[in-house]
Amino acid sequence: MRLEELVARITERFPDAVTEITFDTLTADVPATAWVDALTFARDELDCVFFDWLTGVDELEAGFAVVAHVYSIAGRHHLLLRTRVPRDNPRLPTATGVYRGANWHERETYEMFGVQFDGHPNLVPLLLPDGFEGHPLRKDFPLAARAAKAWPGAKEPGESDHDSGAAPRRRLLPPGVPDPKTWGPKPPGRQEEAP
Repeated sequence: MRLEELVARITERFPDAVTEITFDTLTADVPATAWVDALTFARDELDCVFFDWLTGVDELEAGFAVVAHVYSIAGRHHLLLRTRVPRDNPRLPTATGVYRGANWHERETYEMFGVQFDGHPNLVPLLLPDGFEGHPLRKDFPLAARAAKAWPGAKEPGESDHDSGAAPRRRLLPPGVPDPKTWGPKPPGRQEEAP
C-alpha cells in the first residue's frame, strides 16, 4: 500500500487526524478519544499487525504525547500513531486489547511519565526500585545524581581550581539540576541553617 493511499484511508476514517510523511513513515495524530479505534483500524484495515513499540514524550505545557509504532509485514509500510493527553490528568484507554505487546510498553510509560492506561490488566512498576517516587522521564523531575555530585561540565576551558586573582564567574547549573542549597544531601557535620 502506498503512503498516499494510507493517508487517504486514515483521513477518511478519522477526519480530525493530522498526517505527515517523513522518511517513508506516515505519522497520524489522532484525538485521545479515538486512540483505541485508530490502533484497531491500523491493525484490521491497514494490515499493521506488528506492534513495535509505544512510549511517551513530555511536551511540557502541551501535555504528554503518546506514540505507538506499528508495521505491516505484508505491505511493508510503517505507521506512527500519536495522541496527546493533558499534563494534569494524563489518561488513555489501554491498547492491550488490540496489541498484546502494548502491555509492557504501557507499564513503562506509566512508570516513567505517569500516563495512566485505563483498563490495563496489570499496571504495576516495571523498572524502578520499590518505593521510588516520581516519574523520571518527565522534564520537571529533579535529577538527584546531578545534585549529589558536581557536574563534570562545570568547568569551562580556561577555568581551574587555582585562583587567578580575577573575580569568579557566576556558576550556572545545567538544565534539570536543582539548587544544592535547597535540595539533596548535606555534607557531614553541616548544621541546618535556621530560616
